[in-house]
Amino acid sequence: MANGARLIFFALLLAPGCRPQTPSTAEQPTGVPWFVDATEEVGLRCSHEAGKPGTYFMPQLMGSGAALIDFDNDGLLDVYIVQNGGPGETGAGHANRLFRQGKDGRFTDVSKGSGLDVCGNGMGVAIGDVNNDGFPDVFLTEFGRVRLFLNNGDGKSFTEITKEAGLDHLQWGTSASFLDYDRDGWLDIVFVSYVDYNPSLHCSDPRGNRDFCHPSMYDGTVPKLYRNCGKVSGAGAPPHGVRFEDVTLRSGLGKIPGPGLGVVCADFNGDHWPDIFIANDSKQNRLWINQKDGTFKEEALQRGIALNVMGATQANMGVALGDVSGDGLFDVLVTHLSDETHTLWKQGPRGTFRDQTAGARLASPRYRGTGFGTVLADFDNDGSLDLAVVNGRVSRGHEVDVPGLEPFWRPYAERNQLFANEGKGHFRDISADNTAFCGTPAVSRGLAFGDISNRGAVDLLVTAVTGPVHLYRNAVPNRGHYLVVQALDPQLKRDAYGAEITVTAGERRWLRWVNPGSSYLCSNDPRAHFGLGAIEHVDGIEVTWPNGETERFAGGAVDRHVILAKGNGPRWGQP
Repeated sequence: MANGARLIFFALLLAPGCRPQTPSTAEQPTGVPWFVDATEEVGLRCSHEAGKPGTYFMPQLMGSGAALIDFDNDGLLDVYIVQNGGPGETGAGHANRLFRQGKDGRFTDVSKGSGLDVCGNGMGVAIGDVNNDGFPDVFLTEFGRVRLFLNNGDGKSFTEITKEAGLDHLQWGTSASFLDYDRDGWLDIVFVSYVDYNPSLHCSDPRGNRDFCHPSMYDGTVPKLYRNCGKVSGAGAPPHGVRFEDVTLRSGLGKIPGPGLGVVCADFNGDHWPDIFIANDSKQNRLWINQKDGTFKEEALQRGIALNVMGATQANMGVALGDVSGDGLFDVLVTHLSDETHTLWKQGPRGTFRDQTAGARLASPRYRGTGFGTVLADFDNDGSLDLAVVNGRVSRGHEVDVPGLEPFWRPYAERNQLFANEGKGHFRDISADNTAFCGTPAVSRGLAFGDISNRGAVDLLVTAVTGPVHLYRNAVPNRGHYLVVQALDPQLKRDAYGAEITVTAGERRWLRWVNPGSSYLCSNDPRAHFGLGAIEHVDGIEVTWPNGETERFAGGAVDRHVILAKGNGPRWGQP
């Protein structure tokens, strides 16, 4: 490295966001644990592969994610694990892994012959039905390429259709999400890209020891948007009838590069058209507002979500979305470095955001970590969204003794964090009570959430660099009542990505958004989970569908899973 570049890098490492953390020594358990490690019990035996340690190959540090997917449509969530062991033959030992959940709650490795047991420097995964046949398909990002796998509908296999579908990307893709940005009924793909990485560049820490380079040492790259062309037939049509076109430049997303790590798609301004929020590492966040004509306008700064309350950029990584105070507007939580804060932007009025991290009591947690995957979900079903964050450093810190963890990675290991929402968006750190989820340091990256056991309780799936995958079962005692709602469009034969669901009971209203693409490199349960506390009967359920039309469905008993099909409720709104 040139001397000037080395001095810049040292200064970056010495900046507040890069200093070694100092864990609190005053943490003492005061309550009961909310999660238990059920990994062995359910047979989910899988360790994340990241290739040979000690090479300082930056993609090793940043991956990989996982997906919750009911690929065989049996009503049970299965698990797909993305690996980062490098190129190799399909079915090799470091290939991606697919696990089917059985009726007994145990998982069976069905990777071999699935078509998903591929190798590469895998990063993120997004799940969506691209051909509207009723079976979820799989989109992967990797260092140097993207891949699309079509579900064959036989309950066991997928076919890669990347080239014939017109998908091509040679850079470093990270988080991805499906959305129907033009509201034509076909799911489009957006994914963010990290930096224009040069493996020949070597970086060092302030003591002169080699370490991973800071992202500012490289140029950023643009996010990519691919439009789904719908069912393609006739002369020259691809064999499987699926084709995408690259609309990155036409849409406007190609105008502003950045080191993108997280992405979430939702209606940010209330016009019932999906927008795109991107978390950029050490750069401004970007909020692309849908202009309803195939183009987007970047408005993060004017809407208050580009920078923190001090007007500074942070190491933005994972993204969670949810209404933390119950005011009917979703808020945005983004994870950061250990000496920064995991920042909460509260929405209000609609379409504008303010950094309310301090007001939410998240500015001074008992422990600071470098956060990646993150979830806002109601773990105790009391009616308020709680917060989980998985951590792992990106620069060398103090080495910690972690049994089974490769020595090279021990200085990067950190504990996870768990926060209980005490109502109205005020959080309490309960990490000390949750030794299963928060007690053992790891280089954690992916965090996926969903009602994996179909008990009306949110469970967690965690991936970590070179560590075992863990499934944490919800064990909150005396949980409140719940509803789990699937919003289905029968005409499209799939989940209605982009729908907004409101459950009402008396004066109370709970709002959720349907899109499994959030957190970091992960895809979650596509169903909407509602914790209802002591409520035993709901008055009604409203669904605003992706086209802007609203239907109201009858209420009824709680503690059940319901499927709401578009067109089966009285319509009282129009697009």
